[in-house]
This record gives sequence, structure tokens and C-alpha cells, in this order.
Amino acid sequence: MTRQGTESRPVAAEESSSKPLTGTRPEGARDQAEAGVRVREMFGRIAPRYDFLNHLLSLSLDRTWRRRTAKRFAAILSRPNARVLDLCCGTGDLTFALERQANDSKPAHGNVAKVWGSDFALPMLTRAREKAASSRRRALFLASDALSLPFAPESFDLVTAAFGFRNLANYEQGLTEIMRVLRKEGRIGILEFSDPQHGFGPAAFRFYFRHILPRVGGAISGSREAYAYLPGSVAKFPSPPQLSRWMEGVGFADVRYELWNFGSVALHTAEKS
Repeated sequence: MTRQGTESRPVAAEESSSKPLTGTRPEGARDQAEAGVRVREMFGRIAPRYDFLNHLLSLSLDRTWRRRTAKRFAAILSRPNARVLDLCCGTGDLTFALERQANDSKPAHGNVAKVWGSDFALPMLTRAREKAASSRRRALFLASDALSLPFAPESFDLVTAAFGFRNLANYEQGLTEIMRVLRKEGRIGILEFSDPQHGFGPAAFRFYFRHILPRVGGAISGSREAYAYLPGSVAKFPSPPQLSRWMEGVGFADVRYELWNFGSVALHTAEKS
């Protein structure tokens, strides 16, 4: 794999880890239920400035990462009547990228893929719906918890999550729910931050995440807690090989990941066999 991470990489057996599958735990959260409440409240508070800060703090690279993720699933998005779910959708940027890609890959016959965005932070959904209305997007948004989805088994051809899976209070339960709602041969795509391990990237990345991002994000959003939580959650999140092995552990096949932005962003993909 190149350092820029432009090729897909299967998971080797020697990269497995015995580290237990857990979930996020914001400081002070005593259990899974309280962790979920804390995350929901944090993201609800920063919703008004969320888009601005995402673009500012990533130098607008977040737009590129989402577009690239949508293009990775162009084959599915070109299927007539395909059904797509974007979990932890926030204000809907990946949801809209998926919809645009579906329109660009419009099938010769049949309806264009239908895209849903789902999140449990209502202020985020409100912003996503406002953006959809103002730009005449067809994507639908609904409130739901990624650990207990309100969909029948085998409802979707593709399930994605961009920078939100890391915030689940139980990763195994989240993966199991995604597996449940996917159709056979359906695909999963998890776009997440990763802690880079090689070259000059690790030191620069950690300095920025631990010292610059919390101060700028906290000052602009008015919630220092939320942007102090971010670097800690990335540091505690499993490495790409670890997460990939856990995906295999719940039954996913053809599990791969690719690293972008000098190893600081990872796209995980897999199939329900």
C-alpha cells in the first residue's frame, strides 16, 4: 500500500488483535446507555456550526473524502431501485454525496437508488433536512439509534457511516445491526479517522488533534467538551487492522481497508456473504 493509501488492502491473519470489542466512552460515562446520551447531547450542541468546522478544520478535505467514498460504491448506486442507508449521518454530507453519485450513475432502466440518512442527534437531522430542502435533494432523513435500527432484516444494498461509527457505544452491536439490515451481497462502508503510524504524519497529526483542533473547534462551536472528546475518541478507536478483524468476526466477507491523507483517514469496506 502506498502511504497515501490509494489501494485497497485485504486483512492479513497476522494483523489480528485480541483486543476486546468495546465502544466509545466519553469522560464520566459510567455505562453504554450513559455513553450514548453524552454523545447525543454533545453533537446536538455543536450542530449549528458543525458543517463550518468540518470544512475549516479539515481544510475542506472532508468533502473529498466523502465524494471518494461515494465513488467507491458507484456499482451499487447504479443498480435500479437500490436502497442505501447512511448511518450516523450528522448533517447529511455523505448522504448527499451518495445521492449525487446515484444520479451520476443513473441506471438505463428502473428507478434511481433511494438514499436514507439516519442519526440519533435531532439537531443534526434538522440541519440535514434544511439542507435537503434548500437544494431540492430527494434523500430522506429519520431519527434512529444505530444500535437498534427500525428496519426489517435485509432492507438495504449498502450501509455507510462517515466519522460516526467511532461514536457508537458498542461497536460489535453496531456491526451486527448493519449486518442484519443488509441484503445478501450488500456492502458496508465505514469512513473513519485513524491514528497514523509511519513517517512524519503521526507527530503532526497528534499535535494538531490534541492542541489545535480542540481550541479552534471549542472556541467556534461554544462546546470545548465536544472537540476535546474528538482526539481522545480517535486515539482509543481500533486500528484499521483491528477493526477489519472485528468485521470479519461478526461475519463480513471480503474485508478491506484503504488509508488516505497519510494514514489519518481509513475507509473500511466489506460484503455480507
